[in-house]
Amino acid sequence: MRPQTRRLTPADRAIGELQLAALVGDSPAIAAIREEIETVADARASVLITGPSGSGKDVVARLLHQKSRRATRPFVALNCAALPADLLESELFGHELGAFTGAVKARVGRFELAHGGTLFLDEVGDMAAAMQAKLLRTLETGVIERVGGMLPITVDVRVVAATSVDLAGAIAAGRFRADLLYRLDVIHIAMPSLAERAEDVPLLVQHFLDTAGHRVRFTSAAMETLAAQAWPGNVRELRNFVERACVHHDGDIIGCDALAALLRRRSALQQRPAPARASAPAPVAAGLLGPDGVDLKRLLADLEEAYIREALAMAGGTIAQSARLLGLQRTTLIEKMRRLQIDGRDDGRDDAAVYRPDDAAINRPAGSTSRSADPAVRPRPAIAPPPGPSRRTAG
Repeated sequence: MRPQTRRLTPADRAIGELQLAALVGDSPAIAAIREEIETVADARASVLITGPSGSGKDVVARLLHQKSRRATRPFVALNCAALPADLLESELFGHELGAFTGAVKARVGRFELAHGGTLFLDEVGDMAAAMQAKLLRTLETGVIERVGGMLPITVDVRVVAATSVDLAGAIAAGRFRADLLYRLDVIHIAMPSLAERAEDVPLLVQHFLDTAGHRVRFTSAAMETLAAQAWPGNVRELRNFVERACVHHDGDIIGCDALAALLRRRSALQQRPAPARASAPAPVAAGLLGPDGVDLKRLLADLEEAYIREALAMAGGTIAQSARLLGLQRTTLIEKMRRLQIDGRDDGRDDAAVYRPDDAAINRPAGSTSRSADPAVRPRPAIAPPPGPSRRTAG
């Protein structure tokens, strides 16, 4: 029987198009990471990228792929925290026709789509325990089985994983497998927070302005003030702040007074108190129920919706940060938002920079003086569909 596969769509191919990711900055920390990328890019070993949310972990993952021999093959990304465990298994390994209710046709998973290239597993620390065991087995054997399938499928994939979770603490708490950490953490790259590389803030601000084509400029004094700020959301928060400044001051030169007004608005959002969490149920006052009773289900749903909207407003629409404010897993919050029909921005992916060929010089290795001298930064043509993964007959 001929194996069922899904053709790569234009969107799938775009994932692997080789527009060099921009790792912006001149700080010693970023210089060291650039050097490490050059050193390990061609290795087949798994890579674990750690660091706070919004620090640019996916930029490093893309550069590892683009600097490697796999650069003309697909780069496929999956946010492990954005899906429940049952859907995550199907996304990773694919499924056969009739594997579960709603499986009306066979579907290729991310491992098969990434055959010959790189699979980026973002927020791997939030993966359910059952999925951790299946991922470990695939990393050990290089073989997958689709959900509902019987035939093993051999895949050639380099796995790059990222997390903002303290995996050592997660292992101690029994939430993460130590053997999976050892298998993923062959090469370790630690991304610094933006506070740890404040000298890069002016370069990042200018990069965001240039790539978006905005006419806004900051005075030198305003730029120094920006560099001195705490950015708990790291590069992602800085990028969003610059976008907000451009909306309010398009075509202007932003000085200290205008910047102060923007920063006050930012501080007001960050300093709004989080919804209080009671350690024990509060005593119920008499007289809450009228003679006709109350629709408790509707009341609780309205209360839940109000808290979620409040957290989203405080977090600027970022789901990961909103989930932390509410004490929820991100997948749980996403499910509640879908049920309540609340819109939000899922910033689980650390897309902390804009990717384009013109940014290639930003990533040029030390000692290189021209674009032509570094073949790794030349734009390459769009990829062709990779050879499909091979199937072996079981037994």
